Amino acid sequence: MADERGSRAGAGQGRPQGKGSGGPRRDGGRPADARGGAKGGSKGGARGDSRGGKPGAGSSSRGPRRDDWKRPAGHEASRTTDQTIYDGPPLPPEVTGAELDRAVSSQLKGLPEKLAARVARHLAAAGLLVDEDPETAYKHTLAARARAPRLAVVREATGEAAYASGHYAEALAELRAAKRMNGATAYLPIMADCHRALGNPEQAIKLAKSPSVANFAPEPKAEMTLVESGARRDLGQLDAALRVLELAPLTSNSRQAWVVRLRYAYADTLVAAGREKDALAWFHRTHAIDAEELTDAAARADDLERRLDQI
Repeated sequence: MADERGSRAGAGQGRPQGKGSGGPRRDGGRPADARGGAKGGSKGGARGDSRGGKPGAGSSSRGPRRDDWKRPAGHEASRTTDQTIYDGPPLPPEVTGAELDRAVSSQLKGLPEKLAARVARHLAAAGLLVDEDPETAYKHTLAARARAPRLAVVREATGEAAYASGHYAEALAELRAAKRMNGATAYLPIMADCHRALGNPEQAIKLAKSPSVANFAPEPKAEMTLVESGARRDLGQLDAALRVLELAPLTSNSRQAWVVRLRYAYADTLVAAGREKDALAWFHRTHAIDAEELTDAAARADDLERRLDQI
């Protein structure tokens, strides 16, 4: 783990869910009359057919052919793609939508009953798959978004699934949309990490300095700290990255995952800064509370000890 990107900076909102309304529209329009045009060349009209019926080939009086009314190239391919997104992946029969958190379900109540049920099933499927198959989860959220694009919970879910599956530009766009709709700031750590992934560490740092971050609960605040320190490292600012982490509760008595990750990031940054003895101590302190083995702190400590013994 060369650097601790805010990995899945789960800001505390739900799991991914869905896409927008209406589905692709079939083109039901028809051109006026395909036979249109002059009727046969009365006075002086040059008829290329001696039988006098049809204008000759090349006559300016012929009406447009049936082929002239074909859809533009690419239209059918585009429609097929849109329809595939709208349909979404197959829904497992056991997924009913009842799996959703009540707070999420309540936001679907403004939709027609059948539409709400379909959106709920796609959101529930996405939530069940996001860890093991994030790409399919993302496609489920796109199907939900295709039906209900004006619901913040749907855009939020789409953004989180896009983030989990590595579609960082899409994740950023969706979470921005959700934030505009409901004003929530809990998405900021994920949005900041998307900026990092897209090569914009300055924008990540800017989000990390948002006033609302000061009021975050410990876990999302730790996520933002990890993203900010990582962005500083991206810019080659190792001392600044260390300072950001040193302001975090590294010595907390908690054994929760966010404390483990903070300690690991601090040890890793110490290595990058050439402070290997200090790093060794912090890898040991990380391992001491990492009962779930979320990190490779023990292996990193063993490796550092061997290297220091050779000096």
